[in-house]
Amino acid sequence: MLRQNFQQKLLQKLSPQQIQFIKLLQVPTVSLDTRIKEELEDNPALEDLSLANMNEPAEEYPDKDPDDNFNSEDSQDSSDEFNVDDYLQDDNINDFGSKYEQNGDDDEERKEIPIAVQNSFFESLQAQLHLVPLSDKDFRIGQQIIGSLDDDGYLRRQITSLIDDLAFSQNIFAEAEEVLEILKVIQSFDPAGVGARDLQECLLIQLRKKDQNPIVRKATRVVEHFLEEFTKKHYDKLERSLNMDSEELKEVVNEILKLNPKPGDSNAVTTKQLQIIPDFHISNNDGILFLTLNSKNAPELRVSRSYQDMFEHYDKTAQKDKKLKEAVQFVKQKLDSAKWFIDAIKQRQQTLLKTMNAIMHYQYEYFLSGDDKNLKPMILKDIADRIGMDISTVSRVANSKYVQTEFGTFLLKSFFSEAIQMESGEEVSNKEVKKILEECIGKEDKRRPLADEKLTEILKEQGYNIARRTVAKYREAMNIPVARLRKEL
Repeated sequence: MLRQNFQQKLLQKLSPQQIQFIKLLQVPTVSLDTRIKEELEDNPALEDLSLANMNEPAEEYPDKDPDDNFNSEDSQDSSDEFNVDDYLQDDNINDFGSKYEQNGDDDEERKEIPIAVQNSFFESLQAQLHLVPLSDKDFRIGQQIIGSLDDDGYLRRQITSLIDDLAFSQNIFAEAEEVLEILKVIQSFDPAGVGARDLQECLLIQLRKKDQNPIVRKATRVVEHFLEEFTKKHYDKLERSLNMDSEELKEVVNEILKLNPKPGDSNAVTTKQLQIIPDFHISNNDGILFLTLNSKNAPELRVSRSYQDMFEHYDKTAQKDKKLKEAVQFVKQKLDSAKWFIDAIKQRQQTLLKTMNAIMHYQYEYFLSGDDKNLKPMILKDIADRIGMDISTVSRVANSKYVQTEFGTFLLKSFFSEAIQMESGEEVSNKEVKKILEECIGKEDKRRPLADEKLTEILKEQGYNIARRTVAKYREAMNIPVARLRKEL
């Protein structure tokens, strides 16, 4: 039996233009050039004005006669209706006031930082393997071991797994003793400690390569028999077990601390230089802050004028067949895409400036001094309410954009923090509490580091009424270990 019914739903759908804007908004400045180049390659109706000016003749384009628009009866089809003037814009795209003048001093930022050419970690090991007189079988076993090392230089795989790989992939049948013998050869390579199967073996390899003076021998004994006590800093137990005083143990500990727990990292080559390009610049002129947008965020884009000529030619064509109309529809689609992209870039600039301007005025005292104690509690909703935008929009800006100030370059996200109420009733940022914690731990006696309970008491004496678990949470967020692991001799 058939039934008909009506159902009412409330749905939220984003248009293609909104999706494009959202994606562009979260793109950082350092990646914006790449995104624009991709769009230029994909859409011939979009032009980079800076490049177009290099290729165009010096004379100006003649003014367009209004009668050249699509006003003829032949072009009144709903599928062909549009005005080419909608796709054109002035070459001057700086629509922002003098307060937001874009910074043009980016020549230094455009320079690539040269990277020295050198062998990678694995290439270095392969080169050392070639210098060792080995049979063809042993050499291929050595290559298999080197290829099985992780980025830290450790061999995490079981010997039986290596034997299986050699058998199945290279048709080499090897015994465990043969593989272990070649592993010892690789463990003699530089950097010292490479090829170890765990931290203890890594440290022992490095110690055994040193001159065997009394301190090195005692350090070897500590690593070999008391590594757990050493890592947990149970120094009292080590003194009793090794029958040495605190001064002698301090020398032994310092000797161990000189060793490299990740030998592979020392030879790692950075393939790409990480470069942070700030999206905003804040300058202080006698107590007045000025905000500027990085010029890389304001590319000079326009709709292609050659595509305008195509439409003019189409408009003057007396006979319009089906193929010609299909071609025009394709061109119109590219023009729409170009216009949407240009509008999205402009909207991106306005949103960035609006958001950063609100953050700057909210944290005005902080941007004047650079002191974390002047940071006011601020959440995403505070800025969203000020600029009349959604919280998700502010979040996309804060999570991927940087601002350059006179005291450093910072991610916008770092200016947001929760509020903590003091005994006086005043609300302060939790970053202020973290700053005080950091100062207290920095000044503590490393022989008797402050426990979380003591840090909580110090904060309460200064008027910050927070719990011990909150102190532990902030300490962990700052990557500061517990008191026992901060202890020094």
